[in-house]
Amino acid sequence: MRVDKQLAVFLENKPGNLARMCEALAQKEINLLALSVSDTVDHAVVRIVVDKPTEALHVLGSAGMLVVESDVLVVEVPNRPGALAEVARRLADSDVNIEYAYCTTAEGQPSGTLVLRTRDPERATEVLWD
Repeated sequence: MRVDKQLAVFLENKPGNLARMCEALAQKEINLLALSVSDTVDHAVVRIVVDKPTEALHVLGSAGMLVVESDVLVVEVPNRPGALAEVARRLADSDVNIEYAYCTTAEGQPSGTLVLRTRDPERATEVLWD
């Protein structure tokens, strides 16, 4: 479990914009570790965790993209029914709100990765570390 930097990239909701963002990162050998895309009528919010967040912030900003940095909690969770429920319950019982989350795993993998946004990721870490 760790606190990591997440970049929220605001892109016009048009074909090719996600490709251009990913290509800009790839050209600088910046690896995507997690990605979530939420769309609205005219734009998308692409949330990413990368291996070089400071460099990615500069690359995307230089490409004319609006980027906002925030702290998120990255948690490895067991790949079994109820694992997310346990995380959410522990945080709720300690009055830590999950603002949003995204996660992934593949069938057969022993664990998955959960990215959580809370107002206080350090407090969330304390709650989940116990």
